[in-house]
Parts: sequence; C-alpha cells; structure tokens
Amino acid sequence: MDRRDPALRSKRWVIAPPVSRTHLAQFASFPPLLVQILYNRGIRTPAEAEEFLRPTEVPGNPFQLLGMQEAVTRLRQAIRQQEPIAIYGDYDVDGVTATALLVQTLQALGARVRPYIPHRVEEGYGLNMTAMQRLTQLGARLVVTVDCGVRSVEEVAYARQSDIDIIITDHHAVGPTLPAACAIINPKQPGRKYPFDELAGVGLAFKLAQALLRVEGQVPARRAVAASLPSEEGMLDLVALGTVADVVPLLGENRSLVWQGLRRLNEAGRPGVRAMLEEASVSPGAVTAYTIGYILGPRLNAAGRLDNAISSYKLLTAATPEEARPLAQELGERNRQRQQLTQTLLEKARAEVLAEGVGPILIVAGREYLAGVAGLVAARLAEEFYRPAVVVEIGETESKGSARSIPEFHITQALDGCADLLLKHGGHAAAAGFTMRNEHWDAFTAHLREIAASKLAGVELTPHLEIDAEIPLAQADWATAAMIEQLEPFGHKNPVPMLVSRNVAVRQHRLVGKDHLQLTLSDGKVVWDAIAFGLGEWAGQLPPHLDVVYSLATDEWDGAKRLKLFVKDLRPTEGRG
Repeated sequence: MDRRDPALRSKRWVIAPPVSRTHLAQFASFPPLLVQILYNRGIRTPAEAEEFLRPTEVPGNPFQLLGMQEAVTRLRQAIRQQEPIAIYGDYDVDGVTATALLVQTLQALGARVRPYIPHRVEEGYGLNMTAMQRLTQLGARLVVTVDCGVRSVEEVAYARQSDIDIIITDHHAVGPTLPAACAIINPKQPGRKYPFDELAGVGLAFKLAQALLRVEGQVPARRAVAASLPSEEGMLDLVALGTVADVVPLLGENRSLVWQGLRRLNEAGRPGVRAMLEEASVSPGAVTAYTIGYILGPRLNAAGRLDNAISSYKLLTAATPEEARPLAQELGERNRQRQQLTQTLLEKARAEVLAEGVGPILIVAGREYLAGVAGLVAARLAEEFYRPAVVVEIGETESKGSARSIPEFHITQALDGCADLLLKHGGHAAAAGFTMRNEHWDAFTAHLREIAASKLAGVELTPHLEIDAEIPLAQADWATAAMIEQLEPFGHKNPVPMLVSRNVAVRQHRLVGKDHLQLTLSDGKVVWDAIAFGLGEWAGQLPPHLDVVYSLATDEWDGAKRLKLFVKDLRPTEGRG
C-alpha cells in the first residue's frame, strides 16, 4: 500500500443537508449561511442563536447537581473544625487546573488544604492505595477528587476504613457500581437532574467552588476570612484552560465558561499565565481556544507526561512573576522533549502497524511506549489509519495502556467488556486508559480484537469530513470571515466551519516543505491564496479544476491582513479535465 497516493488518502465528504425555507424564515436578520452553521450545531431557535453568539453569564445552578449539597455541608464542617483537606487531582490540564481552582478557593475560605497530584508512572491514573496510605500518614481527614474517582470503588472503601471521607467530583463515565463516597458530583450518574452533562473536571470543580462561595456569602463558616473571598469570574481563566484542553464539547455551559474565561486569559492577570504567554511568544489579547489546545495546554501537560505535574500546579498558583518565569521555562523545555519523544515513538508504532497489517483495531505494546506519551501516539494512529488505537507500556508485572477511538467505536464500553481482565479502567467514548496484569495480556488483546471486529463489521472505516455548507467561491469573502468569527471559541462539537466550493480553477501551485501545497485558486474573477497542509502528494498531479473543502482564516504579513483558504481536502471536478 502506497499511502502517498492521493486516491488512498481520500476522505468521505459529508455535507450537511440545507435547512428549509421555513426554518430560515425564523431568522430574518441572520445571514442564511450563519443559520445553516448554527443548525448544524444544534442551535434551532433565534433565542438559542442569540445566547450562542453572545453568552453573557454562566448558566446552571450548582445545587442542581446531585451530591452538591452533601459536598458543601461536609466541606464547611471541615473548614469550621480545621480538618486537614486534600484536593486529589489528575495529572492532565483538566485535573491540574481543577486542583488549583479548588485549593485556592478553600484557602480563601480558611481551610487547611493541600494539593495531591499522583505521579503518572509511579501511581498511574486516579485514586490508588499508595496515595491513600500516604494521605493517611499526612493526617488528611477529607479528600476531594477532581477529574477522577468515580470508578475507584475499592480505593474509596479503603479510605473510609482509614477514617478518611471522600468527596468525588468527576465527569467520566460511571461504572456499574458507584463508590461509597460521602458525596459524588458527576452529571452522568443515575438520577441526574442537572441540565448539562458535558462539563469538564475543572467545570465541576468550578461548580463546587461556586456553591461554596454562594453559601459563604450568606452564612460565613469562619468570619475572619469572609471579606477576602475570590470572585467566580476570577476563576474562569483556569476553567477555560482545562475545558478546552480536555476536548469536551464547546457547546452549552462549556461555551459560556470558555467564552468568558478567554477574556480573563487575555488579561493575563495570573502570573503563571502571563509567564507562559511570554515563554510561548503569545501576546496577551491574542489568546484563543486554539492557543489553549496547541500551545498552552501541551506545556501544562508536559510535566505530567514526563515526570510530575506538580510543576504545572505551581505555575498556575504562582504568586509573583519572579516565581512563575522559571516554571514556565521549565514547562516549555519539557514540552519540546515531549514532542521529540512522541515523534520517535509514533514512527516506531506506525511501522509496527504496517508490518502487522491494519485490522479493525490497532494495538501496539512495548517497554519503550512510556505511559505519558502513549495516549498521544494512540491519537495519531487513530487519526492516520481511522481505527481505534491502543498503545501499551509493558511493565515488569503490570502494564498501562492508553486508547483513542473513532466515532463508530465507544472505546470505554469495549474496555467494559474486558473488565474481568483489567485491574482498572475508565474514560469516554473517544479516549480511555487502563491497567492490567501481564499474565492477562494474550486474553485481553484477543477479546478486545473480537469486540472491535464485531462492532465494526460492515462499517466503512474511511475518515470523513463534516462540511457545513456548499457555497460559491465568491462568497468566501471578508464578510463571511467576519461572520464566522462570531462563532468562536471553536473546539469539540463546535469546530471551525468547513465549506466546499466546486469547479475552482487552479492558477498556480507549488510544494512547500515536505508535505504541503501552496495554491492560487480562482472562480474566474477573483483570486484566493490557499494552503493545503498534508496534501503535498498532489504536487505535480493537480488537474486544472478542483472541488475544495476549506476553512476561512485571516493572517497578517508586514502589517497587512490577508484572507486565506485553509484547504482540508480536494478532488478533481467531475467532467472537467
């Protein structure tokens, strides 16, 4: 198989059906293209559209979340009695931002509180017995989990036997049995009443902080600190960082949180944020969801992937620029090391997949696939081959795996089917992690392959592009670009709008770098600059007329703004030579 052949890299184009005239009539003041894009994202009424385009407040009463009242009551008891509290977070951006948010809130409320972030290699994901023993020795009487814990039945039982109360805040899929915690805050648990169930871990931590602050404002737990309470708005920079980095849907309440959080990030009032922006050469005011996803998020993740995420926590909670700058430099260097290691392991994994043959699910394993980057390698494999992918670090007696999937295959449900062979596992439809004993490896891989073969039988495993609308190229103008900007922040479930234009003339093209195309396209009257990343295999093979799928963007060169097409895929126009 020559994967450089454009015919073998083609994607399936899925163009959204045009909205009806009746629907358009409800939006007399909206451009039809905007109505179409909003409809594709589930925005169906003018009121919903207005709220989506101009979110003004964070919706949702925190006390509608199951377990919130119990959690607030227990925490306020701990604050009044000065019981030692530990905030137990995951080591990714979502967990670290949630930990920082809750620690700072509880400190302001007068609590005796400390962070605890497990070591990825030594302890692994989620609650673990070693950590519970350590926290017992440290004297903790109450542990609040953030971004983990909802499947930690045995660990919670052990903690309770050790006279430690557990409050769980976790957004991951629940298992068949809930832990015996004194409170569980998870919008996915049975009996839920909260109107939005896609909050990230940091979103749930924010709701808990919100509830604590609102009760404190009415009935102070400790009067001496009531005047120094933080504002809810002041936490939203952390919420935006964790929400975008965790790739949860940027719709509903998440959109409101991120929309407002980006304003706080662009003010760069937090010393750690300002230091990260300086290290990454990003100007305050230029931070977008893209900046979080591809620049800030990877830096905050890097420490936990290669060592211990406590450096990221310290950066986010740094009190001064002098404290923050060396931490930001350290994370920047860690991220560069992580990038190099990921690329090396990806090349190795890709070679193994091609040597073994591409089946319904890709599984690679070895001692060199460090748990900290296994998920990144799995994600790249899943994207390239359009198959669920599992990458496993083989240990002495136990192994740790990370899995990434495609929309057609719920990876956590697949792992549920192998639960008897795993020590622990958890995740979402598209991403999961697990730990297993090595003696179960053969049985596990065989069973997982059987599940994948059964679930994906008859499914066309071809990557697809979801396209918002077909428009004439002439409509790809500054007015359309300005309209699309209103839809930001972009992310999961609210992607950058994809458009398709037919019968586009190719004026010029040239190869840029190893695998990119620089294009000059025209509708016969106006000329557009375009770039097609990763489509260099078309160089020297382009027909004179194309159908192109693209997004619209602007860039700046020598102080002048230019409109540009970012081409995602292309095909020869049918009937044109």
